[in-house]
Amino acid sequence: MDLRQFLLCLSLCTAFALSKPTEKKDRVHHEPQLSDKVHNDAQSFDYDHDAFLGAEEAKTFDQLTPEESKERLGMIVDKIDADKDGFVTEGELKSWIKHAQKKYIYDNVENQWQEFDLNQDGLISWDEYRNVTYGTYLDDPDPDDGFNYKQMMVRDERRFKMADKDGDLIATKEEFTAFLHPEEYDYMKDIVVQETMEDIDKNADGFIDLEEYIGDMYSHDGNADEPEWVKTEREQFVEFRDKNRDGKMDKEETKDWILPSDYDHAEAEARHLVYESDQNKDGKLTKEEIVDKYDLFVGSQATDFGEALVRHDEF
Repeated sequence: MDLRQFLLCLSLCTAFALSKPTEKKDRVHHEPQLSDKVHNDAQSFDYDHDAFLGAEEAKTFDQLTPEESKERLGMIVDKIDADKDGFVTEGELKSWIKHAQKKYIYDNVENQWQEFDLNQDGLISWDEYRNVTYGTYLDDPDPDDGFNYKQMMVRDERRFKMADKDGDLIATKEEFTAFLHPEEYDYMKDIVVQETMEDIDKNADGFIDLEEYIGDMYSHDGNADEPEWVKTEREQFVEFRDKNRDGKMDKEETKDWILPSDYDHAEAEARHLVYESDQNKDGKLTKEEIVDKYDLFVGSQATDFGEALVRHDEF
């Protein structure tokens, strides 16, 4: 699959209205867990390492000596200190953790960047994206696969304009990331809701009724009996999705469904790291305080956990 085919698949994955699913589709966007490890500092700091660095990066520190780990941690602290005031606040730490957890997204954008930045100016214009993604597909008024590429392009252009904060139809890397992954950005959430409603709202009345909600997840295909999970989803719609009990979901109800206000794991972890490392209890961390507690933030090949636990308890 070449890049253009991949990007069309990316666009098509949002066009559920054009394909009838036979299995349950999950449209809900949840914040992922920071680590698959148990968060129990009495046993290990592995959860904290994964949360602070991301699981893959955390593994690289396990191969370093304590001295090397401290040196690399010090360089990371300089990056976390966004305002360069010499302190790391809980907010800066939270932002860093969220960024570390989204590394796979930034890597994905980085891998695609050169294919779109045709003039190599460090930016991607709408014209560049359109030409790479759609190209000759737009010259065929009746494609064999049944998809309306011009309609899809209009939808992509609308999302591109939403991501493009200054309205010049030229995306920076951050804006392009918001375009490709709108669910990750607060200012893009309205477009996620709008696109979802357009996909599901078959009668185009601006709402999602019960049958549209179920039809997006499940196709009967001639089967009279619905699976148990479909019956459960019907109950969920009536009891929880349709908050005002008018038989349909509006924009706000749809937003509450697909973009729930999850527990903020990054905020909780940032608070935990500050509490454990803040020696003078001023509510913020110096580089020295972080490096002193390096075993809480990062691993190393030679750090014995028993010794680390003693150091941890001393504070």
